[in-house]
Amino acid sequence: MLSRAEIEGRETQLFRQTGYKLPARMVRLRSDDQLDDETLRPIAEQAWAPDAVRFTDLSGDHRSEQPVMQTTTALVLLSGGLDSTVCLAWALERYRTVETIGFDYGQRNKVELSARKKVLTEMKKRFADWRKRLGPDHVMDISSFGRMLDSALTRDKPIEARPGQLPTTFVPGRNLLFFTCAAAVAYPRDITTLIGGMCETDYSGYPDCRYGTLQALQKALSLGMEKEFRIEAPLMWIDKADTFKLARELGGEAFVELIVEETHSCYLDVRSQRHAWGYGCNRCPACELRRKGWEAWRSAPS
Repeated sequence: MLSRAEIEGRETQLFRQTGYKLPARMVRLRSDDQLDDETLRPIAEQAWAPDAVRFTDLSGDHRSEQPVMQTTTALVLLSGGLDSTVCLAWALERYRTVETIGFDYGQRNKVELSARKKVLTEMKKRFADWRKRLGPDHVMDISSFGRMLDSALTRDKPIEARPGQLPTTFVPGRNLLFFTCAAAVAYPRDITTLIGGMCETDYSGYPDCRYGTLQALQKALSLGMEKEFRIEAPLMWIDKADTFKLARELGGEAFVELIVEETHSCYLDVRSQRHAWGYGCNRCPACELRRKGWEAWRSAPS
């Protein structure tokens, strides 16, 4: 039997070593004073396994603690959207050097490719400390991949979400390919940390955004390249409201302003309509998630 104090002690050790706490669904188990080994073991094995994908959680008061600066380089998958931009700032607070990679995969919303360039330019301009740590940016042309797919993000077709089915915006294998390409770029540069903005909280249900998928992919990449890669998904267990909250904690209102003005999430490539939360059609699922997250964050008690 592990007591509540013992569980919290292991959480503290985990946080000090890696900067991460248990996700909210695991933290809730602490409401019990005692947890038997049978209940706790699979949870502990997942959270403390050497090959576990790393995440962050905004519950508790550990936000006030300063992250430990790593002396290594990380590679961030930067699309130019809200989530990946927040992940970039998160990485810049934790790694000596941060490189970025983006993909032209034949996406319908081409504006995100120009948005990511603007994000990098403005981050360098507005944040001196981040500018010092920003390394090279890489862009891969894998547009032939998108031309082979029948997705609403790569073809001019309706955006729909039917009961019991994945939405038409699902791009099969996209994140699997992104991380594989990123690992291939990282390999000769001796980079072993790959960071992505995947989330399993308020998302469109894409299976390649889920924790289990990334954990399996991390293991496959490490085995397939005979190098120990580590995938970090700092937003995995938080919603869009907490993503905006994290953005302000990382870079203040100046960073929130940058996100609103420069990042792009809209599936329909709309930049002509400006809202409090940024640019977009205000109708597609990506805009809806971003708008609701913004509104929930702004209306929450400070």
